[in-house]
Amino acid sequence: MLVLSEEVREATGAGRPVVALESTIIAHGLPRPRNLQVALELEDVVRREGAVPATIAVLDGQPHVGLDKGQLERVANEDGIRKLGHRDLPLAVASGASGATTVSATAQLAALAGLRVFATGGLGGVHREWTATQDESADLGLLARTRITVVCAGVKSILDVPATLQRLETLGVAVAGYRTERFPGFYLSDSGHPVDWTLRDPEQVAEVMRAQDALGEPESALIVANPVPPEQQLDPGLHARVLDEALRACEAEGITGQAVTPFLLAHLVRHTDGASLRANLAAVRGNVELAARIATAWAMR
Repeated sequence: MLVLSEEVREATGAGRPVVALESTIIAHGLPRPRNLQVALELEDVVRREGAVPATIAVLDGQPHVGLDKGQLERVANEDGIRKLGHRDLPLAVASGASGATTVSATAQLAALAGLRVFATGGLGGVHREWTATQDESADLGLLARTRITVVCAGVKSILDVPATLQRLETLGVAVAGYRTERFPGFYLSDSGHPVDWTLRDPEQVAEVMRAQDALGEPESALIVANPVPPEQQLDPGLHARVLDEALRACEAEGITGQAVTPFLLAHLVRHTDGASLRANLAAVRGNVELAARIATAWAMR
């Protein structure tokens, strides 16, 4: 059922490094035409590091692993492109729908295609007020049963970070900081919480991946938390103030459920004069670059 692009098919057949990329950032995360520019830029970052990019999306009911320029343009510009989590994939396939893949859907399709490394911005996680809402991202459960290495800038700082780390531990998902002993907070280099393990180079990450296989552990992900450089992060004081305002505005307007995250993220962009978006893109670029280097180290096994 999967449609692999010719470039991805040749690379996987030859054992060359491939990096999976999500498409939600293209269809739903950035305004036009910036979204297509960023999509092409991220693919170029992967290629400069000697790996092959595999942007993933569902088009007319077919999951595609690797998109050509025309398909990227379609995801970026076509109205009605849905946002697909892994639970939505069977429905999208059966109905012939088109959609951009979130972290959970991208990870699932990448693993089905035999890819092992995936780069994204920030993971979803446990939402604030979880005890009242029971709101938790589907990313966590999917990563607990999918053997893939996810390079990310931690979890979105609008979430309950300590609860998310606890949930990952409960689910048995390995988490390591990349050249840091602190868990990053998406826009921020440091979420205020530590990590138990630190990995220092792509080769060490690849060794952990090999150890996962050799030990015969249950299928689960490896989270490589790569902080945005301090000089490119959102000012922590500004972040704290604007996020507090956003949370109060969310409550005042009665926004709940799936509408909370996009509301908070949009509020941050508007009230930081775009600084949060710049930090987001800096984090994604760094994650994509690191993922390509990890994929290269993994391919040398």
